[in-house]
Amino acid sequence: MTAGSPRVLKAALLAMSVVSALQLQIETASAEDRPAKEVFGHMALPSAAASQPIGSYAKGCQSGAIAMPTDGPGWQAMRLSRNRRWGQPQLISFLERFSQDAQKIGWPGLLLGDISQPRGGPMLTGHASHQIGLDVDVWWRPMPSPRLTVEQRETVPFISMLDKSKFLTVDDRKWSPLNARLVMMAASYPQVERVFVNPAIKQKLCQTWTGDRTFMGKIRPIYGHDEHFHIRLECPPGAPNCKPQAEVGKGDGCDKSLAWWFTKEPWAPPKKDPNAKPVKPRQVMVSDLPAACAAVAAAPSANPEGIAAQAYSSSPAQAVRQQNVEQVIQNAPAIQPPSDIPLPTQRPTLN
Repeated sequence: MTAGSPRVLKAALLAMSVVSALQLQIETASAEDRPAKEVFGHMALPSAAASQPIGSYAKGCQSGAIAMPTDGPGWQAMRLSRNRRWGQPQLISFLERFSQDAQKIGWPGLLLGDISQPRGGPMLTGHASHQIGLDVDVWWRPMPSPRLTVEQRETVPFISMLDKSKFLTVDDRKWSPLNARLVMMAASYPQVERVFVNPAIKQKLCQTWTGDRTFMGKIRPIYGHDEHFHIRLECPPGAPNCKPQAEVGKGDGCDKSLAWWFTKEPWAPPKKDPNAKPVKPRQVMVSDLPAACAAVAAAPSANPEGIAAQAYSSSPAQAVRQQNVEQVIQNAPAIQPPSDIPLPTQRPTLN
């Protein structure tokens, strides 16, 4: 090796790093000019970066996501073909803990619906939220025995808790005290910020729950959610780019705010100005999301082998980066109405 070889090697490495940086800048700029759902909806793997929720629940993305294992002692992940079982480590840890606690009260096992896409962000179809890896849908239907096959998980139907022959009425043939215990348990964890349910289910809880009502206010009524309930975790500590939601108001929520759902107003058709010119809906672009999301979209993908190594084991701590399950838990400080009713003028959102 000549005396100049180290300098040549150093210069070559520097040139490679500059090229890589320029390439990332080009890819980032390219992503910014594209519809967000097209970019994030086609990402197959998470970014190779530290785990971070970025932005708000309905306008953001996530880096360094972890996949919820398809199967565990107390759960099965559903609709696997959607590739929406990616979340932040805190959520994955929470679900493992929740599934264990649910079995202790007699729930056979959780059927887990959508969490987030590998890099979060807006989806091609479905949810307005679920964008930062801190939301998860849990089916009201318990895990059956024998367990569902991969094929069955694509087609097995939801079970609505409502009597569809009546207006906003829980079907007592399907609803049970165990359903109530499950959702009240979900709301009791300190890191859970909200649990979204159908207004009829919230009313049922208000009328029949005789246990501790401390966390009843976390359970929020919203359109749909008669076939599943939606758990949302708060922004975790050490996540400066996560935009928190306003705190839930005081009280149990069994008041005028709930009664409003049983009036005509939420279901009234929108009033249209006959003289107004039609406005073409504008797609959300990557540039509309927090600035960091363009870099997340352009970042290299995580190693698939490393992701596979995070699958469930008998020690849930292996599914969490840097913190075990107990540490994470202890340290944790567009939805459509039923098809047979009109849309309201101003719909509450999950934002």
